[in-house]
Amino acid sequence: MLETDGYNCPYCGKPGEALLDLSGGDQSYIEDCAVCCRPILFELRTDGAEWTLDVRREDD
Repeated sequence: MLETDGYNCPYCGKPGEALLDLSGGDQSYIEDCAVCCRPILFELRTDGAEWTLDVRREDD
C-alpha cells in the first residue's frame, strides 16, 4: 500500500514529496534533498493503516 506525503527540507526549506510504502512496517531511511542535495532522515511509523512520517536533518 503506497501513500504520498509532502514535507519541507529541514535544511533549505524547499517542499518535497515522499512516496511511502506502508506494507513494509516501520522504516528509517535517508534520501538527499532534490534541491540542496543534503541528506534527510525519514522515519516512518505505521501499523499498515495509520501512519506518521518524521522528517529531520541527518545530524539532529
